[in-house]
Amino acid sequence: MTDRVYPSAKPTVNGAAPAANGGSNPTLSATKAQLYNNPRPMYRPQPPPRRRYRRGFCCSCCLCTTLLIIIILLLAAIAGAVFWVLYRPHRPSFSISSLQLSKFNFTDTSLASTFNLTLIARNLNKKIVFSYEPIAVKIFSGDISVGDGSLPGFTQATKNITTVKAVISSSSPFPDGTDISALKSNLKNKNLPLKLTLDTRVEFKIGKLKTKKFRVRVNCDGIKISLPTGKSPTTATTANVKCKVDPRFKIIKWTV
Repeated sequence: MTDRVYPSAKPTVNGAAPAANGGSNPTLSATKAQLYNNPRPMYRPQPPPRRRYRRGFCCSCCLCTTLLIIIILLLAAIAGAVFWVLYRPHRPSFSISSLQLSKFNFTDTSLASTFNLTLIARNLNKKIVFSYEPIAVKIFSGDISVGDGSLPGFTQATKNITTVKAVISSSSPFPDGTDISALKSNLKNKNLPLKLTLDTRVEFKIGKLKTKKFRVRVNCDGIKISLPTGKSPTTATTANVKCKVDPRFKIIKWTV
């Protein structure tokens, strides 16, 4: 009899080990290609950083604010031009009609003086009425106050000239540390240079419209007066004196 040879195991394929489960299909492990072909999550673009949004918002706000300011200034300029054309406004005008010195007693520590002031106020406007509060008056020689007083308040109609009078006096000691050397030097020459300062508040009226009261300062410089001898007062030289009106307000608010 011929001998039959039975192989003990299946031949290996490409050097691979025989399957352990006999004739069943071998279990294949996942290859790299299979691993890399797995579905990936969908890419979602990230929103831009918030800083850029804030920058853009701030730039828009600045631009809008600038445009608003420009529009307001433009409207104010147009309103001012229309007001000027319609009413031709003029500042209040002041001048010194007369200033007399009847008393001037001076020592190293105190001063007693008496001035008689006549002031002229002019309103050159055709449609604007001025209403003044009481006017505070101070007279200086250099930096030293030599007279202090007040003028009564008044209302001045259009195209009007108003004359007001007051007595300006001083009877108080000099503050500590006051330098009176310049005043002594002027008294030796018997020709005293003076400066007049007026402080008040004024209101404009145009028909039924009126402004809120605002401050006005008037400076009258270049006054010269000699010292009195005996009981006769001396009169200051005021022909070349100019009074400068300095309105001190920021915004005029109209009310009805």
